[in-house]
Amino acid sequence: MPDPVTLAPKKQSYDFIDHIRAIAMIAIVAEHSLGTNPVIGSANYWVNIGMAQTTKFGTIAFFLLAGFLIGDKFTDYTPGEYLKRRFSNTFGPWLFWSGMFIVCYMINLQVKANMYHDDRFNWENIWNEIQMVYLYSNYWFIINFMVSITLLLIFKKYLYSVKLGTVFLAFTLFYSVNVYFNWVNPAHTTAILGFVFFLWLGAQLRKNWLTVEQYIKGVPYWLLIILIAITYAMAYQEILLIMARKSIHGYNTLRFSNILYSLSVFALLLKIRTFKALDVLQPRQTTFGIYLVHAIVLVFATPEILRPLHIEPAKFSLVSFILYNIALILINYSITWTIVKLINYTKAKRLVGN
Repeated sequence: MPDPVTLAPKKQSYDFIDHIRAIAMIAIVAEHSLGTNPVIGSANYWVNIGMAQTTKFGTIAFFLLAGFLIGDKFTDYTPGEYLKRRFSNTFGPWLFWSGMFIVCYMINLQVKANMYHDDRFNWENIWNEIQMVYLYSNYWFIINFMVSITLLLIFKKYLYSVKLGTVFLAFTLFYSVNVYFNWVNPAHTTAILGFVFFLWLGAQLRKNWLTVEQYIKGVPYWLLIILIAITYAMAYQEILLIMARKSIHGYNTLRFSNILYSLSVFALLLKIRTFKALDVLQPRQTTFGIYLVHAIVLVFATPEILRPLHIEPAKFSLVSFILYNIALILINYSITWTIVKLINYTKAKRLVGN
């Protein structure tokens, strides 16, 4: 019986994937940049929820894109070779930058301890931060991704099996429901099996790409926009519903409504396909590096840049609040992109995934 992976269509050039990656990364940086906490019930509060939900398609889009390309990789390499390449290109840079985040935290902690003459620089605080970085921050998703890839390799022969996809979907839906009942930790960063389905789904898109491409071309833009609007409204309401249960996980990526929203946005991006203006960002060379570096920038660099300005977001009008958040996104992204781009000119470019 032939390996199902070999039945995938022949490799093609999918330049549009780089453009969608760039958009997804901008969304992820934007999501993490929205760190202000407006007064509950204020206009800024409702807008902040809306801005956050707008960005929530990024992570699922990345898993879909990774799954889209996975068939070629599984065909070109043995499982051992593939994992070795993945660990070399992914795990090394991840370990370096997650370690740099912890080093920056320790330096920041020591500086504040000296400024305020207290004992905050202690092992307990450092250990708590290490746990946060590797279990609850964006760095956790690299571990999650590697586990997901390994799981697909284990079931490589069944990569295009609907039954396997149904099992993966069941795990995802479990986390969608769990956010209400807390059977396990409801944080989407710890949903170790929650994202495998999107890798699997991405692989199905590639296998059936000619059919999918023709179908997407036939769907009118207005229908996709309406679908996005409906799923966005559902996702917004679900945030409020979860928050009403006194949960801090209202923005969970694996909310059922957000899955629908993310898939709707992804479908629109597939239809548009080409965003030539994004070529200037060189997404193939910078996307992974931006993911690794942006947390350091937005936690340790941007606050120091803004500190002399004595900005008080809590006092902003609605318009000022929106402009402030847009400015934060642009600052965080541009600084991160510049750092990654500069590293790409050096021998250390492997540290940003190249």
